[in-house]
Amino acid sequence: MVQAVTESYGADDLQVLEGLEAVRKRPGMYIGSTGLNGLHHLVWEIVDNSVDEAMAGHCDRIELTLLADGGCRVADNGRGIPTDINKKHKKSGVELALTMLHAGGKFGGGGYKVSGGLHGVGVSVVNALSSRLTVDVDQLGKHHRMEFASGGRPMTKLEVVGNAPRGRTGTTITFWPDAEVFAAEGIEFRAQTILERVQIYAFLNKGLEIRFVDERPGHDNEPKVFKYAGGIEDFVRHVNASKESLFKRVGYYTSSEETQEVEVAFQWNTGYHEGIHSFANGIATTEGGMHEEGFKKSLSNVVNKYARAKGALKEKDDNLAGEDIREGLTAIVSVRLQDPQFEGQTKTKLGNVPMRSLMERATNEKLGDWFEEHPTEANQIVKKAIQAARARVAAKQARDATRRKSAFEGAGLPGKLTDCSSRDARETEIFIVEGDSAGGSAIRARNPQTQAILPIRGKILNVEKARIDKMLKNAEIETLVKAIGAGIGEEFDVTKIRYDKVIIMCDADVDGSHIRTLLLTFFFRQMKSLVEEGHVYIAQPPLFSTVVGKEKIYLKDEVARERYVSENPNKKHEFNRLKGLGEMDWQELGETTMDATKRTLLQINVEQAALADEVTSILMGDDVDLRKHFITTNATDVRFLDI
Repeated sequence: MVQAVTESYGADDLQVLEGLEAVRKRPGMYIGSTGLNGLHHLVWEIVDNSVDEAMAGHCDRIELTLLADGGCRVADNGRGIPTDINKKHKKSGVELALTMLHAGGKFGGGGYKVSGGLHGVGVSVVNALSSRLTVDVDQLGKHHRMEFASGGRPMTKLEVVGNAPRGRTGTTITFWPDAEVFAAEGIEFRAQTILERVQIYAFLNKGLEIRFVDERPGHDNEPKVFKYAGGIEDFVRHVNASKESLFKRVGYYTSSEETQEVEVAFQWNTGYHEGIHSFANGIATTEGGMHEEGFKKSLSNVVNKYARAKGALKEKDDNLAGEDIREGLTAIVSVRLQDPQFEGQTKTKLGNVPMRSLMERATNEKLGDWFEEHPTEANQIVKKAIQAARARVAAKQARDATRRKSAFEGAGLPGKLTDCSSRDARETEIFIVEGDSAGGSAIRARNPQTQAILPIRGKILNVEKARIDKMLKNAEIETLVKAIGAGIGEEFDVTKIRYDKVIIMCDADVDGSHIRTLLLTFFFRQMKSLVEEGHVYIAQPPLFSTVVGKEKIYLKDEVARERYVSENPNKKHEFNRLKGLGEMDWQELGETTMDATKRTLLQINVEQAALADEVTSILMGDDVDLRKHFITTNATDVRFLDI
C-alpha cells in the first residue's frame, strides 16, 4: 500500500481556496443533482475522506450507520481532521474543513500522497446541504466536538468535551440532509445503494473493514461487515460468482515505482462478454484511461507471444485480436498515484500517461511469468481466444449479410418502425413499445415530428447467452439495431445514433418487467455507451388517476397517491387504477406517458459497471439459485411492479 508522504499533518497543511455560499444556490453543480443520486453523494463525500486515510495507511476501520431519525454517521480510526489552529486563517482545521470549499489536505502535498482526486469540496458541501451536522475528532488523547446548523452555520467553536477512548484517533461525522434541498425525491437513504458502494471500497482496499448498520425502524437492522483479505482477487471471484469460470484460479500481479502502483486481478469465464473494471485511487474510471489502455495492449502482446511460442498459432496465422483475447475476461485493474489527472468533471477517465507505461511493463513481465507458471490455465485462455476469433469472423459475415440486405431493401429501416420527420438526433426519441395494440395507440398519441414508434412482439433474445452472430439472426434484435442506426457490439458508435432518447415502454406486470430486463441487457452488453451516456430511459405511466372538478389528475404510484391524500385532507377521493398500455386510449397514453411536458421518465445509467455486470449475469444467466436469492433480497426495493 502506498504510504503517507509525511508524518506531519496539521492545520497549516490545509489550503483554502474559497467560501461556501454558492453550494446552497446551485447544489447540482457540487453533487450532481438534488435527487436520490445527490442525496447519496453526501455519503460518498464523507466515506471518500475515510478511504483516503486508509490508502495513506492510517485507517483500517470505517463504520457507517443510518440512524433511526434519518441521519447518517460515518466514523473512522484515521488521524482525525486537524484540531490545531491554522496560522493564516486563525481557525481550527476542523472549522476550515467544514465551512470553506477547497479546504483540505490534498492540495499542498503535505497531508496525502494519494487521494480520490482534487475535488476538495467534500465535507464542506455535506455541511452546506444539511439541516444539522456534528463532527467529533479524537486526537492527542482528547475528544473534540463542533456542531453546525442549517446551511453549515457554526453553532459552537471546536471544544474539548472529554478524553478520547484509550489510544483512539479518528473522525466521526453525523449529518441530517436538508429536506428543502432534496424535496424532489425525499431524504430517505437507500440501504442497498450504500451497501453496493461500500463493498467495492472494501474490495479495493485489502484488509480495510467497513461496518454498516441500518438502525431505521422497518429496515434490516442486522450489521453488515465487509473485509477482504484477498482484496481485488476476492472482487474478481465476487463478479464471476454468477458465471461459469474457465478455471478456478484467480490470477494476480502488482508492481510499483516511485509514486505509482498498479494492481491487477483476473479470471476468464465461459461467457462471451468482456468485463474489465478499472479504478484510480479508489474512483471507478468507467471510461477507462491510460491504465486500462496499457493493460489491454500488453495483454494482447502476452497472449499472442505465448500462443506462438507453444505452437497454438502457426507462422501463417494472424495474431489474435484484443477482443478475442478479452472474451469472457473479468479483470479488476486498480492503480494508485499522486496527482491523478481525470478527464472531465465526472472523473471517469484517467489521463496520466506515465501510468500507461508502468502498466505495460508490469503486464508484459508479471502476466508473462504467470502464463509460464500456469500452463493449464494459459492454454485454456488461448483455446478460448481462438474460438472467439472464429466466431468473430462468423459475426462479421452475419453483419455484412445484414448490411447487404439493408442496402437491397433501400433505406434499411425496419418496416415496423414509424419514424419521425426530424433528422436532428438531438431532438428526437424512439419509443420501443411492447405489443402491436399499444404500438397503435402510441402512433396516434405521438408528436410525429420528434417521436418515433417501434413495436416489438414478444420477448427478444436473451443476449447474455448468445454470441453476436446468433443475435443478428434474431428478427427483433435486427430491427432494434437498424432503427437505432449506430451498429452493434465493438462497432457501436454512439455518435451515429438516430435518436437522443431510447425509451422502453412496457406494462408494469411480470411480462413487461421481463421484456424490459431483456432490452436493458441487450443495450448494456451490445450498446454500452448508449447506457453510459444516458440515452436509455424507461417510461413510467402513472398507476392512478382521480377527477377534481373537470380536471383529471394522474398520480405516479402509491407514494404519490398517499402524498396527494395528505395534502388534500378535506376532500373525498376516488382513485381509478389505470389499465395497461395496450388498454389505454391514445389520448390517455399521450397525456400520461408520451407528452414531454407531463410524463415521467426514469433515466438508466451505469454508475458502477462492475455491479451492473454482476447483476446482469445473475438475472439473465443460468444460475437459478443465485437469481432467486437476488430477487428475494432486493424485492423490497422494486417500484412500479403491478402483479
